[in-house]
Amino acid sequence: MKTEIARDGETAGRLAGKVAVITGAASGMGRAASALFVREGARVVLVDISAEGAERAAKEIDPQGGKTLAFAADVADSARMHAAVERSIEHFGAVDILFNNAGYPMEFTAIEDVDERLYQRVMDVNVKGVFVGSQAVVRHMKERRAGCIINTSSVAALRPRPGLTAYCAAKSAVITMTKALALELAPHQVRVNCIAPGATDTPMLPGFIGLKNDFEKGRAMYIGSIPLGRLATPQDIAAGALYLASDDAAFVTGEVLTIDGGRGV
Repeated sequence: MKTEIARDGETAGRLAGKVAVITGAASGMGRAASALFVREGARVVLVDISAEGAERAAKEIDPQGGKTLAFAADVADSARMHAAVERSIEHFGAVDILFNNAGYPMEFTAIEDVDERLYQRVMDVNVKGVFVGSQAVVRHMKERRAGCIINTSSVAALRPRPGLTAYCAAKSAVITMTKALALELAPHQVRVNCIAPGATDTPMLPGFIGLKNDFEKGRAMYIGSIPLGRLATPQDIAAGALYLASDDAAFVTGEVLTIDGGRGV
C-alpha cells in the first residue's frame, strides 16, 4: 500500500494518528518496528531496559522530536510497565497499539545444566513481560473499545529444538496467552496477535549461538536450516508487525504470523 500525503503536507501512512508502545525498542526488531511505525504516521513510545539505548534510538528515529518518547523499564516490572502506559497516555493522549517485543535468549544448553536463575529470567522477560504489558494497557483499550496487542513468540515454539527447553516453553506460552487474550478481548473490539520470527540478525542472536562457540559457524548453521537461505532481518519482522497493527488486519485476531523463511515448514 502506498503512503499517502496528508493535507498539511505531513506523511499520512498506515498508522496515521495512532500511538504505539513498543518494548525492547532500543535495538533489533523493536527498533526497526519503532522506525517503521513512525514512518507510517504513528507516534511511538520506545520502552527498553536501557534508558540510554531507548533515548538514543528515539533521537535517531525522530531527530526533530515530537513523534517519539523514550521510557526505561524492565518489562517484568509491573509498576514500571503501568507507569510506561500512563506516561504514554499523558504525553500522546492514548495507546492504540502495544507491541510486546522484548525478549531474552538462551544458548543451546542441556536441561541439567540450565541455571535456575537463567530459567527464571527467560520466563520473566518472555512470558511475564507479555502478561504485565498487556495488563497495563488493557483497561484503557477496553474503555475505548479499540486497540491492538502484538506479542513476539518464536518459531522455536512451533518447532522446538533440543537445548532450548526453557526458551521454547516460554515462547509457547506466549502463543497460548495470545489466543486466550484474543478471545477475552474480542467483545471489547481489541485484537491480539503474535509474530513467530525465525532466527533474526539482531544483537540477541549471539545469545543463542553462545559467545564461547564459533559465532560464524553457528550463524552458518542457522542459515543452512532456512529454506529461503538467509536470516530474517529486523525489517522483515517490523513489516509483519505493521500489518498486524494496521487496519489491513482489522478482522485478524488470535493468529500467529510466522516470519521464518520457511524454517517451520
